[in-house]
Amino acid sequence: MDKHGKDRRPRVAIVGSGFGGLFAAKALRRVPVDVTLISKTTHHVFQPLLYQVATGILSQGEIAPTTRDILKRQRNVEVLLGEVTDIDVANRELHSRMGPIRTVTGYDYLLVATGAGPSYFGHPEFEEFAPGLKTIDDALELRGRIYGAFEVAELQAPAGLAEPWLTFVVVGAGPTGVEVAGQIRELAARSLRHNFRRISPAKAKVVLIDGGDAVLSSFGPEQSAHTKAQLEKMGIDVRLGAFVDGMDADGVDVRYSDGRQERIEAKCKVWAAGVAASPLAAELARATGAEVDRSGRIKCLPDLTLPGHPEIFVVGDMVALNDYPGVAQVAMQGAKYAAKRIRDEQAGKADAEPFHYFDKGSMATISRFRAVTNIGRFRLRGFIAWLMWLFVHLMYLVGFFQRVSTLGHWFLAFIGRSRTEATTTTYQARGVRELRQLPADELGSTGVGLDPPGKPTDTSQLDLPATPADTS
Repeated sequence: MDKHGKDRRPRVAIVGSGFGGLFAAKALRRVPVDVTLISKTTHHVFQPLLYQVATGILSQGEIAPTTRDILKRQRNVEVLLGEVTDIDVANRELHSRMGPIRTVTGYDYLLVATGAGPSYFGHPEFEEFAPGLKTIDDALELRGRIYGAFEVAELQAPAGLAEPWLTFVVVGAGPTGVEVAGQIRELAARSLRHNFRRISPAKAKVVLIDGGDAVLSSFGPEQSAHTKAQLEKMGIDVRLGAFVDGMDADGVDVRYSDGRQERIEAKCKVWAAGVAASPLAAELARATGAEVDRSGRIKCLPDLTLPGHPEIFVVGDMVALNDYPGVAQVAMQGAKYAAKRIRDEQAGKADAEPFHYFDKGSMATISRFRAVTNIGRFRLRGFIAWLMWLFVHLMYLVGFFQRVSTLGHWFLAFIGRSRTEATTTTYQARGVRELRQLPADELGSTGVGLDPPGKPTDTSQLDLPATPADTS
């Protein structure tokens, strides 16, 4: 009953529009509950393909349809824009904000799925020089930096200053790092090969750095060795046992496990080395008395609820349970499990079995026509693995239009040489970082409808040649 004594349906509040939040909302479609999904972005991001946005293969709309469009036919769901700032577990209320606008949302069940962001291992200052790849903003910023580096190299070639602009450093040799490095190399060697007159893009250097002793270490030694050999065959400089000690606009300071030190002069860097749970995990732990691990992930019970709070579910990358990996499948399966628990409880059914993650396998692309895939005991490589990767990722894209459009762009990029989303702007390369520095009250969590004070919206007013130098 509500405060007026009238009967009402149970309220489910979902925080986050990633795989966990979206799949939970969809799984509650036929359950007699009212769902409120709160997210600080207006879209759902298919993160595994962000690197293709960053390298000009796909547009952001193909991998990030709006959440409202996805859920528009689900009548028991409302979508609110905002960032959750406080969780009042005693009164079962969420407090969120979007700029100066404050919203309070009541709940009977709460599902939190705010994911994770990049971890700079105690060096947050590195973010300015090496963006991660977790959001559409990150992908567009990197696209501006990558393509901008080639443009400035063309301008600096007569003075003999092009080399640092044609050196790209990717930190982290997991799936994201391998895929980014492979696509930057393909971009330079194939797509941009004939586009410049003063420089030869094919001579660009791509350096892949990782502190471990293997590439794609979670894929097993055979797949790891195969991937490293393929990357080196493409001309990528793979450096293992290498740790980033320092970073600035002009390069990276590297320390090797054997004690050697080196300075790599590179204007464009990408960070793909680690993840940290969403800050909301710590806020939720404070509010409920739960614990967090070293990565900031919240420790939950086997049924994905928090100790003493059976009404609160946590799913996805922000959860520490059974050493489950931070991948999309864990979030999707956890979301469906939590939705089933809510449905069963409303139907008066007995407690369900604890959550168990079913590992459907791992995939990573190396370049066009090259990938590695682990499915159970099967280990696939090369063209067959690449085709399987294409099919699986296409099926998980939301929306028929997105699938058809993505197929077209893949055909142009992989069969031909064209990258139809290569357009960049000064705003992409430098504006995103500057927007992050504005006060939340001034900008809001998304910047919707707000222009940064003192920043011209017409890019013709900006000094284009100087821009990439300021942002690397």
